[in-house]
Amino acid sequence: MNEFIWPVRVYYEDTDSGGVVYYANYLKFMERARTEWLRDRGFEQDQLIEQEGIIFAVRHVDADFLRPARFNDPLLVSARISEHGRASMTFAQEVRHAGSGQVLCRGEVKVACLDSSRFRPCPIPQRLLAELTAE
Repeated sequence: MNEFIWPVRVYYEDTDSGGVVYYANYLKFMERARTEWLRDRGFEQDQLIEQEGIIFAVRHVDADFLRPARFNDPLLVSARISEHGRASMTFAQEVRHAGSGQVLCRGEVKVACLDSSRFRPCPIPQRLLAELTAE
């Protein structure tokens, strides 16, 4: 499936006392890329709650931290659906240095579709799934 790429700049607030990106911030970068991926396809998360009664929640994350990113580094964060089910999608994601192209972090993130009022799993609306998984 198509890969979406979102540019991110490392801010001072993203770094730890060693001057490198704090590991949890890679997960934030990946979250932003998935949000922008949805937006790029015409879906806003607040509208999904209001109109479809659904939210997406992270169910599982597997991440490999390969190389450090540092203050002011330009990054490219990718997101693509690697698999999907009736009520979930799994994203393959990478954070690369925009200049060198080196992979800094690689992750797999499974998100579940939940009924926004009950916080229970529910099927991804067919119209939404068709649009999100289209090539």
